[in-house]
Amino acid sequence: MDAFERELDLLARVAVEVGLGLQEGQELVITAPLEAAPLARRIAEHAYRAGSPLVTVLYEDEVLALLRFLHAPEASFDRAPAWLLSGMAEAFQQGAARLSIAGGDPHLLRGQDPSRVARASRARSVAYQRALELITTHHINWTIVAYPHPAWARAVFPQEPPEKAVEKLWRAIFKATRLDAPDPVAAWAEHNRGLQERVSYLNQKRYQALRFKGPGTDLWVGLADDHLWAGGPVRAKNGAVCNPNLPTEEVFTAPHKDRVEGYVRSTKPLSYQGSLITDIEVRFERGQIVEARAAQGEAVLQRILETDEGARRLGEVALVPHSSPIAQSGLLFYNTLFDENAASHIALGQAYSECIQGGSALGPEELAARGANRSLIHIDWMIGSDQVDVDGITASGQAEPLMRGGEWVWV
Repeated sequence: MDAFERELDLLARVAVEVGLGLQEGQELVITAPLEAAPLARRIAEHAYRAGSPLVTVLYEDEVLALLRFLHAPEASFDRAPAWLLSGMAEAFQQGAARLSIAGGDPHLLRGQDPSRVARASRARSVAYQRALELITTHHINWTIVAYPHPAWARAVFPQEPPEKAVEKLWRAIFKATRLDAPDPVAAWAEHNRGLQERVSYLNQKRYQALRFKGPGTDLWVGLADDHLWAGGPVRAKNGAVCNPNLPTEEVFTAPHKDRVEGYVRSTKPLSYQGSLITDIEVRFERGQIVEARAAQGEAVLQRILETDEGARRLGEVALVPHSSPIAQSGLLFYNTLFDENAASHIALGQAYSECIQGGSALGPEELAARGANRSLIHIDWMIGSDQVDVDGITASGQAEPLMRGGEWVWV
């Protein structure tokens, strides 16, 4: 077994043990680009060795996805394979774990009609809603890992020959997921302890709001009533402990959907379903985006905001230090799994029920009454940098420094 095969096997092991916390007797559903088949097979092997009775892999072919936009009839873009996505929801309802392998071409749909992209995305979101709810409420254990797709590598390292670009992206993925440590499982346990310390601190403070200030940004994010901070490992309702994202550097909570005010500018581009959106600038009033523009991809952004009423409101706010390994790599990954862990960020759309006290036992109306947002989408975009400060606002209105120059300040 050569070095790459050993590293691939190690990533698969960490995905199953740390990412999923797969339980004996638990089925597993994997989605992956065709190019990621080597990793999918390794993960399946480790899952079977861990006692899974059945691993099902659903491969995604980007060539077919592009052919749809080039040749399909107009009515195509309002449809999605509901039968397939309903089947995934049924699998999750019955207890199957979920693993997504990320790493497609971030520029796949460049030049395609933004309205078609938005319609296709909305149709899929509607069909996937039940499955997404089971994931966001942690009905089951789930995780996301990455594989170095050649087109993705070219986007990150455009000056390198194709093979060299893939090799460099693999090295970056390997390092970001702590696989370069002598014992990656132990390294993840230590990292998770650090994230949990921050979670515990923020839950003790009970801030009523966060304020972000920096170039182009003065944003007040009111926090949901009975909000909880989260980060690192999660115990799913089936008892499994999983790390939903590999890598992860964030601690996050639920904003109040009606209590966001001010303006904010993105600090990194957003890669969204094959389109790149850069230099996003939005203004909030009473929780809702009332103005939005972008230097590139503005039409796609506007279509996202039209998805449903909740698409203009926030479902997540997350704090990430500028000293995170992903930020320090200096790379723009063109992939939210990585880029969101390089900077503090906000997410348009659906809130996580785990970020509300007792949220797993609450219905949609009860969650909304506490300020949790509901939407067909959940899209993270980055607003933090070494020029952005963050204050926690106490119940009495006092501002306490949380981050200065993008780094944690402990008060």
